[in-house]
Amino acid sequence: MKTLKGEHIYLRALEPEDLEFIHEIENNQDIWEISNTITPYSKFLIKQYLDHAHKDIFEVKQLRLVICNYEDVPLGMIDLFDFDFKHRRAGVGVLIKDVENRQKGYGKEALELLINYCKMHLDLHQLYCNISEDNTMSLKLFKSHGFEIVGLKKDWNFVNGSFKNEYLLQIRFK
Repeated sequence: MKTLKGEHIYLRALEPEDLEFIHEIENNQDIWEISNTITPYSKFLIKQYLDHAHKDIFEVKQLRLVICNYEDVPLGMIDLFDFDFKHRRAGVGVLIKDVENRQKGYGKEALELLINYCKMHLDLHQLYCNISEDNTMSLKLFKSHGFEIVGLKKDWNFVNGSFKNEYLLQIRFK
């Protein structure tokens, strides 16, 4: 599918072989703030999730794709969540797993591919994302693709003993 192939990366469906990769991501406490996670996930639960990952976005209301380079190395994940067919919108999140692979354009290219996929194949009207006020790199990434800040949720997330504000951003098509 051309829509999911870029110059440096491509997006692909989850595979059973992604168990270790996803287990590392889901159990990395450094990124729990981004994923709103507070407990680790077992390999058993992730395997169950992978066993059902083939289900259609219209059924499960989400789509998780692996961001890979052309050496077939998984670099991160990009997700659509809260997929709402009636209102033609979804939330989006992107994560590059290893710090040394961040700020190299992989997330930017993945987001561009996903936006095109949402317009061409899902016929979405809009995407949104939630980003902590202090996550300047993610704010820069999403703004570079036309997402606009449409709200500020004050004291929204409790992280490491204090509350953080969170921005709501959205992009509309057509």
